[in-house]
Amino acid sequence: MFCPDLTFRPRLSVLNDDQIEQIHQATLEVLERTGIQITHPKAVELLHGAGARVDGDRVHFPAWMVEDAIRTAPPRVVLGTRNGQRTVFLEDKKHWFGPSLDCIDYLDPHTHERRRFVSEDCRVTATVADALPNYTWVMTIGMADDVPADIADRVIAKQVFTYTEKPLVFCCKDVNSVRDIYEMALLITGGEEQFRQAPTCVHYSEPISPLLYYDPAVEKIFFCAEKGIPLINYPAPQAGSTAPATFAGEVVQGSAESLSGLVLAQLVNPGAPFIYGAFATVMDMQTTVFSYAAPEMSLMVAAMAQMAQFYQLPFFGTAGCSDAKFPDAQAAAEAAFSCLASALVGANLIHDSGWLDHGSLASPGHMVLVNEILHMVKQFMSGLTVNDEMLALDVIDRVGPGGHYLEEDHTYTHFKDVWYSDLFDRSIQQEWVAQGEKQFDERLREKTEKVMDHVPAPLPDDVLAEMEKMAEHWE
Repeated sequence: MFCPDLTFRPRLSVLNDDQIEQIHQATLEVLERTGIQITHPKAVELLHGAGARVDGDRVHFPAWMVEDAIRTAPPRVVLGTRNGQRTVFLEDKKHWFGPSLDCIDYLDPHTHERRRFVSEDCRVTATVADALPNYTWVMTIGMADDVPADIADRVIAKQVFTYTEKPLVFCCKDVNSVRDIYEMALLITGGEEQFRQAPTCVHYSEPISPLLYYDPAVEKIFFCAEKGIPLINYPAPQAGSTAPATFAGEVVQGSAESLSGLVLAQLVNPGAPFIYGAFATVMDMQTTVFSYAAPEMSLMVAAMAQMAQFYQLPFFGTAGCSDAKFPDAQAAAEAAFSCLASALVGANLIHDSGWLDHGSLASPGHMVLVNEILHMVKQFMSGLTVNDEMLALDVIDRVGPGGHYLEEDHTYTHFKDVWYSDLFDRSIQQEWVAQGEKQFDERLREKTEKVMDHVPAPLPDDVLAEMEKMAEHWE
């Protein structure tokens, strides 16, 4: 029997083609009929001159303008390490997981003490992200409480650039911060040409739901488009408070908010790299929190990912986070559900893997736990390859009824295809007792401490010195 290689990757869809078309048409209707509130004079002038209808501070986007921008934007964005290696390919249904940003608190993995996040914690979390193989890119993770607020975003970015080689997604307060972080990225990568070949940083910006921009966000869109810095335009609509309570309505609003930034970026610089998406979740009516683990969040992430694939735009998604306060059973269950759902639907740049307490708590322990979950997701997503070797008909025939496969060369070759965890325990009870009866919390703490001992590849001394000089002039 001859069987060619046949591999099917598991896939998930939450929208059919008709629903995708309806959501697209509804998105165009929101942008044209309701419009977006924009007060930035240059942006209003640019949009009006390009064909948008302006009514006071309300800008109405005609459908043709939105569709032109979608066609103009690149369908793929490739990110690179600090040495220029192209490692993260945002296209089609490829998925890449990374951590979180802007946490205000830090959970110490040694003591379980919760306290304010400081710049030293960023060194730790960046080091952990650098060490974990399933985090292919990083974020700034926390907000440094120990430095002046006006420069905290740049201090954190500098820490991440220093302690990981992986691409950085950052958020910051204004265009001056974007400029300073971009200058650090140029220093590290070797200049504008090298940066454009494999951008080592991506800016994350947000419209305000529902349907408005504040001026600093518009200025950041302008700067990123002009410089070719990949831009994530990512609103955070919340069902029942800042977005419709219906999930389809929330997806439509989030899509309109994100695409409005796409139009502006493409008018500034046609072909500017842009990443689409919206953090659409629910307001928990019992607690009023913006839930980071509701199953409805994963449903809407999946829907938005399918819309991105329809538009042929890279997508920014959310998974691996939890509303739990510790990396416990709740955190593991919520992270596993959202990570698998995001991988199955083909979300591209998936953030917040390792966040706790609805977006307020950074936890190295949870980062390590999610990395283990992502090993499982990766193994599942590899699917089954079917060919002569994998069907194993000759081996089955040779062993025959009542035999065993333990001494077969085929077994020796393929037992390595199985994933083995050094965190999750599969031993029998007697072995577990003999090994010290370590429960999961203790095993997680020990593994986290081991990961924290990782030593990232250092930046050259002259680059570090120049970054220190840059920091002296931050305001």
